[in-house]
Amino acid sequence: MRAFVITGPGKAEVLDVDEPVAGPGEVVVDVERAGVCGTDMEFFTGEMAYLHTGEAAYPVRIGHEWCGTVSAVGDLVDPAWIGRRVTGDTMLGCGHCARCRSGRQHLCADRAEIGIRNGRPGALAAKLPVPVRALHVLPFPDDTLGALIEPGGNALRAVLAADLSPGSRVLITGPGTIGLLAAQFAAAQGAEVHLLGLDLSFARWLGFGNAWTAADLPELPFDAVIDTSNAATLPALAIDRVEPGGRVVLIGIAGEPSLIDTRRIALKDLTVVGILSASGGLAETISRYASGAVDPRPLVAATVGLDEAVAVLSGDRDPAWGPAPKIHIDPRR
Repeated sequence: MRAFVITGPGKAEVLDVDEPVAGPGEVVVDVERAGVCGTDMEFFTGEMAYLHTGEAAYPVRIGHEWCGTVSAVGDLVDPAWIGRRVTGDTMLGCGHCARCRSGRQHLCADRAEIGIRNGRPGALAAKLPVPVRALHVLPFPDDTLGALIEPGGNALRAVLAADLSPGSRVLITGPGTIGLLAAQFAAAQGAEVHLLGLDLSFARWLGFGNAWTAADLPELPFDAVIDTSNAATLPALAIDRVEPGGRVVLIGIAGEPSLIDTRRIALKDLTVVGILSASGGLAETISRYASGAVDPRPLVAATVGLDEAVAVLSGDRDPAWGPAPKIHIDPRR
């Protein structure tokens, strides 16, 4: 089958590789759509932290935002899975440690991550092997929605951690895919959403009129701040701008350490929460998309084939795609 393989920093190609065979407890999914995100770009540039810690190594087959149809099952898997449209959790814990047994497989020290960690192949390929325990059935036929479940799960977990009520005022820093998804989820819950970023034209087009740069951010009391950016300075800004007793949620990861004054956290009686992965948020994201409470499809600028993945990872965007942040790949093309 055809698969997109990164062989080194700045080097990738579409190769013919062996089709996966479902092992015990696994299925094979025919991939219909996969998203590309910042983590994938870091693998392409060589900046991804796991490449330097030994948790990942070239060659890498990326792709952890996906949907498709189950086409084969292994031993110990109900054949009724065949033909179901699914997506799945990226994080695959060992299943035996205390973290896995307590439902925190995304924190398992020995976890694999689809398309990311410990050699688990990703979804920029015709077929993808997945443990059946990681699957979530999709109740809708839309490929775009299906491949937006994983980033949506991250964003939803961040919004839930912010503990917003109708009328709460939340500042979301970073108007990329996760930031805009978080804004959509927060708005659907009745929160007053404000966005902070550099290029805010698309956020305003989506209907978020309270979109600010650092120069014009108003002096308002924010009940919560969600940092989805990759700017090392913004966690400190979040601590400064959130109301005493409020919540700061950190889901963005900077390329260098962020410096914050922990005295400010204590003296303002803040709750600071870190979010790793969509695990625990996937089922609810599917439900909210299915109900129409949130429609993330405008965030996808274009869907291209595997042969165009190098250009996408290089940041070479067709101006005709417009400013939407997300690019999808259809590996059948």
